[in-house]
Amino acid sequence: MELDYNKLGQRIRKYRMAAHFTQEQLAEAVDVVPSSISRIETNANSCSLSLLIKIATALNVGIDALICDSLPPVKDLYIRKDFETLLSDCTTKELNLLFRVLEVTKKALRE
Repeated sequence: MELDYNKLGQRIRKYRMAAHFTQEQLAEAVDVVPSSISRIETNANSCSLSLLIKIATALNVGIDALICDSLPPVKDLYIRKDFETLLSDCTTKELNLLFRVLEVTKKALRE
């Protein structure tokens, strides 16, 4: 699972502009040089967790708002893990039957 720094930079820019901050003002608020903000927003540089927290605080948004489109949906990962756990001790016969039931159920849900 990798952080998409391009999307992260886009979100930082979006929230910075919504807060009516220039890159210079945000840089001053988080104690970095303005070019650092520019490089983060354009994905030329990544940013540390501590800087990301400072940016979120300065923009008055939660850190999740900055990374929400940058990571795979966590909920999907948990559901897939739950399926894996549920099926881990099934026999081949049980797996085949469950597969057919799931296939029919999925088709019915989509109709």
